[in-house]
Amino acid sequence: MPVLYKLHTLEEAQQAAAALQQHGRRVVMTNGCYDLLHPGHIVHLQQARDLGEALFVAINSDRSVREIKGPTRPVYNEMQRALVLSALECVTVVLVFDSASPQSVMEVLRPEVYVKGGDYTLDTINQEERALLESQGAAIHILPLIEDFSTTGIIQQLQHRE
Repeated sequence: MPVLYKLHTLEEAQQAAAALQQHGRRVVMTNGCYDLLHPGHIVHLQQARDLGEALFVAINSDRSVREIKGPTRPVYNEMQRALVLSALECVTVVLVFDSASPQSVMEVLRPEVYVKGGDYTLDTINQEERALLESQGAAIHILPLIEDFSTTGIIQQLQHRE
């Protein structure tokens, strides 16, 4: 699995981010489950990457996906999801975190830009995360939602076809 060189531990990701930032590169961070990668994810990731020179994608661990989405998720385990994301040209670094919130990742990476999808607003994102990012001087971008694409919706469609 050659593209897994993009999969980093938090410490490795911190070193990569710091090296990029020392050379004036903007680090963009986004996060999510990224289970069943779909066109909405691809557009979101490409748009996020366009906001800086490097895109760090923090994905929820299998345990935290189950905590957030329920016992039938994820469909693909964290290594499979990391492999798929690592294959995307727009993604610079992938890392796995094991909590419901990526706040500890944000604290360490200190991204210049943080990106969420259009199903969020500044008022509905986690306000502790927002306060941390703003205290670090990060710009928060909410990208437009790509209609008709959600992993939950895709799973429901597949279940109704059976």
